[in-house]
Amino acid sequence: MKLALCSDHAGYELKSIIEGYLQANGIDYTDFGTFSAESCDYPDFAHAAAEAIEKGECSMGIAMCGSGNGIAMTLNKHQQIRAALCWTNELAALARQHNNANVLVLPARFIEPATALALVDTFLSTDFEGGRHQRRIDKIPVKNC
Repeated sequence: MKLALCSDHAGYELKSIIEGYLQANGIDYTDFGTFSAESCDYPDFAHAAAEAIEKGECSMGIAMCGSGNGIAMTLNKHQQIRAALCWTNELAALARQHNNANVLVLPARFIEPATALALVDTFLSTDFEGGRHQRRIDKIPVKNC
């Protein structure tokens, strides 16, 4: 598994914490930016991460911005991206189990780092249940960005 990681300036600090966690746990990732806390535009980084997932260069992703909403909206404009904004473990588990989400989106200004790391663990360790849930996913239209 290789993860695509991205954030804007509001998520930069949390992204750095998550990078350390991924490194410590031997989880491969590519950081698509941003690379500082200087103000920037989240779509620039979300598009790059989404494209890497679409091309098969990364299998899943983790993204964050202040509220999580903007980066999630951008990611979900891409083919084959199912980005889920999560702030509890139950939401992260259900995003994987029922929606086969492939990008975890975190609201960096609204969760503590320990919560974020628990969400990462839950998201990465939870499998898609398939079955009736696949039928629903199949009804989500796929459009080019």
